[in-house]
Amino acid sequence: MKILFIYPRFPDTFWSFKHALNFISRKAFVPPLGLITISAMLPPTWKKKLVDMNVSELKANDILWADYVFISAMNVQKASVDKVIEECRKYGVKIVAGGPFFTREYNYYPQIDHFVLNEAEITLPIFLKDLNSGITPKRIYKTDVFADMTSSPVPDYHLLSAKKYAAMNIQVTRGCPFACDFCEVTSLLGRKVRMKQTRQVIDELETLYKLNWRGMVFFVDDNFIGRRRIMKTLVLPAIKKWMQDHKYPFTFTTQTSVDLADDDELLTMMVESGFSSAFIGIETPEDISLQECVKSQNRNRDLLHSVQKIQKAGINVSGGFIVGFDNDPPNIFQKQIDFIQKSGIVTAMVGLLNAPRNTKLYQRLKAENRLTNEHSGNNTDYTMNFIPKMNHDVLLEGYRTIIKNIYSIKPYYYRIRRQLLFRETKPAGYNRIEFSHIKAFFRSIIVIGIINKGRWEFWKLFIWTLLKRPALLVDAITFAVYGYHFRTIFGLRK
Repeated sequence: MKILFIYPRFPDTFWSFKHALNFISRKAFVPPLGLITISAMLPPTWKKKLVDMNVSELKANDILWADYVFISAMNVQKASVDKVIEECRKYGVKIVAGGPFFTREYNYYPQIDHFVLNEAEITLPIFLKDLNSGITPKRIYKTDVFADMTSSPVPDYHLLSAKKYAAMNIQVTRGCPFACDFCEVTSLLGRKVRMKQTRQVIDELETLYKLNWRGMVFFVDDNFIGRRRIMKTLVLPAIKKWMQDHKYPFTFTTQTSVDLADDDELLTMMVESGFSSAFIGIETPEDISLQECVKSQNRNRDLLHSVQKIQKAGINVSGGFIVGFDNDPPNIFQKQIDFIQKSGIVTAMVGLLNAPRNTKLYQRLKAENRLTNEHSGNNTDYTMNFIPKMNHDVLLEGYRTIIKNIYSIKPYYYRIRRQLLFRETKPAGYNRIEFSHIKAFFRSIIVIGIINKGRWEFWKLFIWTLLKRPALLVDAITFAVYGYHFRTIFGLRK
């Protein structure tokens, strides 16, 4: 059996980092972890090929080679999904679809032959059993049961053209203990956090190491600290030892909740294990809006202090922010600007509130007859899929004001310096310099330091970093390159 895995193309968005990746000659940030995990669940005698359309072109011969095409995607990839399906139908190759997008939207794709939905550790073996028994597989395989992650295999990382990616990725947990009403995680993966065994995590790190990967590894868990006790007693000690034994070949990034700031021991262990950054959903400094969206973990705390504590421990904080809540006051835009600037959060993803399908927010707005269309999957594209309480034009103009005031050159570089000042500790092994860093440095000098507008701010940052934070020069240049990407995405003058 010959299986072609296809990962559709992402549009050019905030998170694509397309314009930043050009500086290090990489095509995409991370590979399609879901598809290479599915690959590892298939019989080893089957032939497998991966086409990630974000790093390589899908050719007719690839499709004609296959007995089945397996496709997975997220909402934001929908336009590319439609093109892939059209190509596969043109050549008469059967399609098997799964992943978060199709788990929600399978009713809208009658042209797809088979759906293997929810978590594949449960539904894929049933599909394979039917396929191998000689009977015609059913069209839809789905389940309400959540998978035991101890049965999940080491992904087939060998299918990747690793040098085309900025980072590799690993998943330790699924699910989130919180219940934010705009988030799909709990409806897809549940509130009970399920974990792989420590041995599995180390096996995946070892696999990447033996494949000669060096550099960033993204733990893609929706909330890496959802099972703190196990993380502190088993997983992080094992990661720390493995990193020490291998002379720190990786730096780690992940996603956590802001209550990481409440656990000094956990913070220290993450830094000592090599974690250098984390994405945290801040959402809003307005407490009544946090109450509205059931963001309980962010309430009754000094959010600014929490962020700065994490940064001072040595973890660079990226943050998610939202405007458009029913309870947002008229001055929410300036409040968001002030918080972001004071926090020093350089990568601040500010989006208009949207209601994805299968969220509590979606159900509430549907009951209130306020839904207008489906969420695009890109929360920084100036669109909403419901009627807000605030005047829509006022909300949109306020959103534009935030973007201009945090991503224009001077406020952005101010935030970089503030972030670097907060970093009092460096993650273990953090001084490793990769060839990609050197390449990015020289390209940044030409593109940002000579050609583009704002070059004086670039050189001010460079000199300031050499004098004040020389050990963080790689971070400073990285943030400058990110700024170039963000200004391009938002149509600001470079």
